[in-house]
Amino acid sequence: MTSFAGIPLDALDFFDELAADNSKRFWVDNKHRYDLIKSSMQGLGEAIDSQFHPLKVFRPNRDVRFAADKSPYKTNIGMSGETEGGSITYVHLDAGGMFAAAGIYMMERDQVIRFRQAVAHDVYGPELVAIVADLESRGLTVGPGMEPPLKTRPRGFAADHPRIELLCWKGAIATRAFGSAAWIHTAKLATEVQAVWVTAQPLTEWLDLHVRAPEGMKR
Repeated sequence: MTSFAGIPLDALDFFDELAADNSKRFWVDNKHRYDLIKSSMQGLGEAIDSQFHPLKVFRPNRDVRFAADKSPYKTNIGMSGETEGGSITYVHLDAGGMFAAAGIYMMERDQVIRFRQAVAHDVYGPELVAIVADLESRGLTVGPGMEPPLKTRPRGFAADHPRIELLCWKGAIATRAFGSAAWIHTAKLATEVQAVWVTAQPLTEWLDLHVRAPEGMKR
């Protein structure tokens, strides 16, 4: 049985200070604080139902090889899992607090093609519209993920298509922001994160069925 008791009270302050001084010296001097945060994230994963396992905590170092911003450390910590069909479950902590998400943040080219085909379908498209509306009625925010939607209609689709907004998406993700609510420092956090992922399952199941993992990806 897990002993998860929430994230440390110091966690938000740590990431706020790291954003202000993203240096190796700060990191070395404060690594013990990060280690406690990482341990709490691992405990959060253990406290969540096994249907969402395995969950992986991302490494703290940024990949700066091709980035203009050479700051070495991420100013957040994230943890994710993945369904058999390629959708993700995700939870994230930074100076602003926590949020949880489920879906596909950024589709590969072949996934975008399958997504648009399904959205345009006379049955599958309305199914997605209904799913989005239901999730939003349950307090989740559903949007296009990391990339902004197309500003104009995708090639091959009419501008007046009844689902043109969805056709312009290149991702589909359901999120709920917890912010800095006091209960993120308690065991209740595991219940709230899991509730987001369970609520979002109609979306992830639709994506797993119609979009699937990118072609060529080993499962």
